[in-house]
Amino acid sequence: MHLRKFTALLLIVVAMTSPRLSQAQPHPNLILTKEGVQKVRNNLGKVPLFDATVQKVKQQVDAEIAFGIDTPIPKDFSGGYTHQRHKINFLTAQKAGALYQILQDDKYAKYIRDMLFQYEAMYKDLPVHPQERSYARGKLFWQCLNDSNWLVYMSQAYDAIYDTLSKKERDTLENNLFRPFADFISIGNPQFYNRVHNHSTWGNAAVGMIALVMDDEELLQRALYGIEDDGLEIGGKDNDGGFIKVAGQKAGFLANLEDPFSPDGYYTEGPYYQRYAMYPFLIFGLAMHNAKPEMQVFEHKNNVLLKGVNALLNLSDADGEFFPLNDGQKGMSYYTASLVTAVDIAYQYGNQNPQLLSVAEKQNEVLLDQSGLTVAIGIRDGKSQPFVKNSINLSDGPDGKQGGVAVLRYGNEDLTLVFKYAAQGLSHGHYDKLSFSLYEKGDEVLQDYGLARFVNIGQKGGGNYLKENKTWAKTTIAHNTISQNEMMHFGGKYETASKHHSELYFYDDSNKDIQVVSATESNAYPGTQLHRTMAVIKSEGFKKPYLLDIMKVESEKQNQYDLPFYFMGQVLSQNFAYESPTTLSPLGKNNGYQHLYLEGKGQPTGSTTQFSWLGQGKYYTLTSATNQSDELLLTRLGANDPDFNLRREAALMIRRKNNDNTTFATVIEPHGSYSPVSELSVNSNSNIAELKVVYDDLNYTAVSIEDVKGNSSMFILANKNAAASKQHKVKIAGKTFNWTGPYHFK
Repeated sequence: MHLRKFTALLLIVVAMTSPRLSQAQPHPNLILTKEGVQKVRNNLGKVPLFDATVQKVKQQVDAEIAFGIDTPIPKDFSGGYTHQRHKINFLTAQKAGALYQILQDDKYAKYIRDMLFQYEAMYKDLPVHPQERSYARGKLFWQCLNDSNWLVYMSQAYDAIYDTLSKKERDTLENNLFRPFADFISIGNPQFYNRVHNHSTWGNAAVGMIALVMDDEELLQRALYGIEDDGLEIGGKDNDGGFIKVAGQKAGFLANLEDPFSPDGYYTEGPYYQRYAMYPFLIFGLAMHNAKPEMQVFEHKNNVLLKGVNALLNLSDADGEFFPLNDGQKGMSYYTASLVTAVDIAYQYGNQNPQLLSVAEKQNEVLLDQSGLTVAIGIRDGKSQPFVKNSINLSDGPDGKQGGVAVLRYGNEDLTLVFKYAAQGLSHGHYDKLSFSLYEKGDEVLQDYGLARFVNIGQKGGGNYLKENKTWAKTTIAHNTISQNEMMHFGGKYETASKHHSELYFYDDSNKDIQVVSATESNAYPGTQLHRTMAVIKSEGFKKPYLLDIMKVESEKQNQYDLPFYFMGQVLSQNFAYESPTTLSPLGKNNGYQHLYLEGKGQPTGSTTQFSWLGQGKYYTLTSATNQSDELLLTRLGANDPDFNLRREAALMIRRKNNDNTTFATVIEPHGSYSPVSELSVNSNSNIAELKVVYDDLNYTAVSIEDVKGNSSMFILANKNAAASKQHKVKIAGKTFNWTGPYHFK
């Protein structure tokens, strides 16, 4: 640490006496290189997808040039005109820079030059943004995050036209615009810049990108390692949802590359923010690869950046939409521009996996650089292979020992389970230990709500996070997992949740017809241990695979347990009676319960409860082993929501009161289909006649499934020893079962 301080100080002194260490540095040198540009030019007219992308981008940029350059005084949140205008400017400038290098048309260089000097004239007297909502207000935008977006893209534009500018012009831009800009988002806002978070990744990349163009070693060190003495209070907390400064905490780009990623490439904030962060990670990584190859950024942590692309693609459904774990907007997919960047760079600088080419084909565009050209050539030459998403278990945490996310897939995503047993996920994490969602092909069967935000829609809170994100989306009851005594996991306290993670009990996808994941959670509720086991099973007599869910609860005292299932579709039938109130009332007062209307309340009429619905032309039945004293609650979202910020979605909730140790066993069964065209209904009824917990103690839990033809199967779980070599023996209903490994199914 002392050596690094001395080195940084020495570099600052050198930078003060000699602003550039190498005056002859060639440009472009970030994303485009002279050699790469020449290869692109040599292949123009020969590579269809690349040529089509050039024409598409040219039309966009030419339209903006015709529109004229507008750099309005900032005043709006995201979604407002000034926000969108400045965003369009930096996106267009980056594209114009690529076009200038590829097409050698001076109009693109002039456009960027004129835009930069308009910003230079504005920036030196620009105050902080008038909107005060952010914990780190920007100048061009309402938050430093978006200012950093601007600098990441504008650095590429500046690099592309660097050699067209005179020294005087470059000095003016660097002294009046770029250096002050970099100082403002870093030294001026350490609470934004000096942390481990996707926000800081953008800030680090922004400072690093402009440092490479300007050949400013002091700025580059700041980008890579953060601010040594940032003045932030140990234990301090910002307004973004839980940043706490820890003594000795690392910062800078390399820390953000090291800490949030697991060795498998899973990003702890979840796929939505991994998608967002992958652009600065990869684009600055590529810039470092080109300008500072000795740093080996792509090789850092055993190629974790390139592994991250594979992990992210595997965290998508059959339609390419990312699973909305933690804060995540539904519908975000690998068609977004950041994933075009990710796929192209991963192909070029990874092992040129031909499966990535099929994703690029679906994206139908490539980067206008050497990696995009390589991808387009591979597609042209017929090298593309389908991207196959198999079952996968992704660890969480920098060392891979902080839980994880398992995705069990049967067939060609005929049924996909997403099981979350991960760490908190920084400030974008939700309080939902051992939660899950379920998909059939690309359709949600049981959903994760995602975030409560209408991104860039100004009418909804300025396009920012809504208060309902905390009062609903982050709460435990908003997810398909256990809530105890109507409380959130960890009491909804970020500081507590960040200290703990669930533990993998075992994961086994070796048999495609029965894939199992099991995990435990011991800290969500003091004195209570949760153990959830989920199996995707394709059983004889069932036309489709189904999900078996076993939630075992052990507690030191009696509690109320609520287990909701947020189904997607129209209710068809149920085998229990319920009463519907004439006036709707909230289910509770806080912790998310205040947003749930109670639409129906009943009790089981037998030991097997069934509930069926129709969604996206497909039939589903939830079958649960219930107790006579259980309550069956039909809920719908929308209470205490006067601004209609929440979707009006429904759940079946199983409530079990006055229990310490108990086990919930449930099967989610897809079956049949309905066509509104032919009006033909096929296999609309469940194939399950009875579901029972036939044995349950500290060591073993056994669940029997009997179909309508009288055929039975048994799933037995070893609760205390998951070793693959462990031999087990248990007697159930007069029959002895022997097996090896953590479970038995037959």
